[in-house]
Amino acid sequence: MKKIIIPILLGTLLVGCTTDDINLDSHSAYTTIPSTLVTNAQKELSDYVNTPSVNENNFRLTMQYWQETTYVEESNYNFTNRNVSNQIYIDNYVNVLNSLVKAKELINAYQPVPSEIATWPKIKQNQLAIIDIMQVYTYQGLVDTFGNIPYSQSNQLGGNVAPAYDDAAGIYTNLITRLQQDIANIDVNGGINSESDNFTAADLYYPAATITPPAIAASLTSWKKFGNSLLLKLGIALADSNPTLAQQTATTAISNGVMVSSADDCKVRYLSGSPNYSPIFENVKASNRNDFVGGKTLVDYMNTNSDTRRSKYFKTVGTTGNYIGQVIGQPASFANFSAPGDFAYTPTTPGILMNYTEVAFYLTEASARWGIGGNAAANYASAITSSFTDWGIASDATAYIAAHPYNAANWKQSVGTQAWVAMYNQPLTSWNFWRRLDYPVLQPASAATINSVPVRMSYPASEYQTNGANVNAASSAIGGDLLTTKVFWDKN
Repeated sequence: MKKIIIPILLGTLLVGCTTDDINLDSHSAYTTIPSTLVTNAQKELSDYVNTPSVNENNFRLTMQYWQETTYVEESNYNFTNRNVSNQIYIDNYVNVLNSLVKAKELINAYQPVPSEIATWPKIKQNQLAIIDIMQVYTYQGLVDTFGNIPYSQSNQLGGNVAPAYDDAAGIYTNLITRLQQDIANIDVNGGINSESDNFTAADLYYPAATITPPAIAASLTSWKKFGNSLLLKLGIALADSNPTLAQQTATTAISNGVMVSSADDCKVRYLSGSPNYSPIFENVKASNRNDFVGGKTLVDYMNTNSDTRRSKYFKTVGTTGNYIGQVIGQPASFANFSAPGDFAYTPTTPGILMNYTEVAFYLTEASARWGIGGNAAANYASAITSSFTDWGIASDATAYIAAHPYNAANWKQSVGTQAWVAMYNQPLTSWNFWRRLDYPVLQPASAATINSVPVRMSYPASEYQTNGANVNAASSAIGGDLLTTKVFWDKN
């Protein structure tokens, strides 16, 4: 596959914003072509989803995969010292969504040259559909993190500095509707590049190997699969709160065609040099700090179950050959516990937005809940096999599955536990599985600020300062702005 070079513009566009207004980034340079904004949004979204930075994404700690070595506040759920929620809002509303909104504006304003008048409507439709799919992905992540959020009035690029917060369940319903329309709007034979904008070359998620029509059609087909897989994710999330809509949505997604192998994965292929290397590498290796070791919860589970993925997830301690994790919430000497595996020290480790392993677990749930999407045990085996394959040890999957067979009588435990292990490098996704299925049973950190593992993030302090009336109303509507307040779909 052709290597896609991330433009230098990414170093300055929409980065370093300090405004509290989530609708306006006063430091942004929007006088550009749409594809540049899309590239920026894609990298910013992947960076947020994949980074282990304690300033913005602590879910490797929350899911007890890693433990901090020295500063253990975030491991114990103190997210206020670093204003983590503020950064999550900036990452998503400013760095991602503002770019996508402006890209749409530029596309809608574009006047095709005479030679492309006939082809432009389909090209425009494809471009807008791809951008909207990314918006749906981003908004779902925000709802899953906070509950009620600014939605219908958000990202108006200065038009509304105090957006209202929409009901989270209503947002989900709208996301499902707009995503279905996006998928329907993609015409795989309709093209994607205009005379002035090579959209194909800018796409970091599904770049076409060449600009020839078959390659572009393949890229658009991949976007359809990703869209349907995201639709399945939305449906599965609603399984306990709105089972009718959940089943309808999942059925539609599966019928239309979801990911079927790792070749369909949605991911960013990071480069070897700064600033375009993996955000994991940035925080683990390039920072010249030893801030993280394995968490005892996961390391012990993998040791007990002879899970050979541990050699990929972690390093052994010194010359002992042992994998040792630290108690969650306790400081750790870096030399005495297992460091993250080689993937974390590799600059080109891809950034995963969604992969087939995740989708296969959703299919397992759909099979278990509603009898759709194939056989549950077969989907479960496919999910685990895909995980082992992703880590380069496919031959070990069969023995592991035999030792950990699918349990139809307690499928939530089977899926929840194995998804937790498999989603090691997808902690936001893992958090969703855990909250929905209640497995594995995780105990709060040793010096936790609350008496349970967090089930949401609290609203940003900046919102209380600049959008107080609306964020206070949202807090009241969801039952309190607490780490222990469940989002609407987390019913058990």
